[in-house]
Amino acid sequence: MAVMVVGARRLLGGIRMVGTNKSLGQHWLKNRQILDEIADYAAEESAFKSSDNPVDVCLEIGPGLGTLTSSLLKRFKKVIAIEFDQRLAENLPKSFPGKNLEVINGDILKYDFNQIKTPYSVAGNIPYYITSPIIEKLLTASNRPRRIVLLVQKEVAERILDEKETMLSLFVNNRANALPGPIVKKEEFTPPPKVDSKVIILEPHKPIVSEDVFSLISHGFTAPRKKLLHNLSSMRSKEVLLRIFNECKIDAGARPGDLSLEDWQNLYDYIKTSTN
Repeated sequence: MAVMVVGARRLLGGIRMVGTNKSLGQHWLKNRQILDEIADYAAEESAFKSSDNPVDVCLEIGPGLGTLTSSLLKRFKKVIAIEFDQRLAENLPKSFPGKNLEVINGDILKYDFNQIKTPYSVAGNIPYYITSPIIEKLLTASNRPRRIVLLVQKEVAERILDEKETMLSLFVNNRANALPGPIVKKEEFTPPPKVDSKVIILEPHKPIVSEDVFSLISHGFTAPRKKLLHNLSSMRSKEVLLRIFNECKIDAGARPGDLSLEDWQNLYDYIKTSTN
């Protein structure tokens, strides 16, 4: 099948390579072994092969020069590549003539995943400044991907994977199993970023706690470094909160990051039935 470009305004004739756009956080991963490993993570899941609905499509976020695209096309029957940079979107098809590649010049945050009619995976090298919005969109989509493999800033990956909870880690763990991938040194990119990156694998599932519970979590993280007792003081009196904390086996000096999703669910249930 021929390569398609959707949403491009005009072709830039004769362009084979383009420079980076610093405002978009563009850093190209050049290590082929790591690129293949990312593609393997996106494609290799035992459930895919045994399922009646195998995953034949991969949605790639920010393909850029197509280095990861090349690896993905070897493992999936079709790749849908969404590229915000118009120059890159228009240039990408020239590298893959005759391949089943659909290139969309657009914003991933505005993309409707319901357009994909078959099970699919997601892969991409994600700029730091839009990492959280992209993860949120992927995990809250009505048509969720089977698996998400993202190369993100190492610090962001650690915020999701570390034992100390953050709003981001609680959000992710509420909607997906988060697994660590390899660390990718900054020297593996062109141009090299200021920090190292890390691969993170997400396997989406139904939410564990409700939106109401997450509203409580958001309230609790109003001041992450302060004691949770302080942050929830507008909801119930200190005496009531201390009693609730005792019932939930939560230390009075606990901070928001000390609580698991299960802790937040218990806290929500007790607060909901308590009075001032």
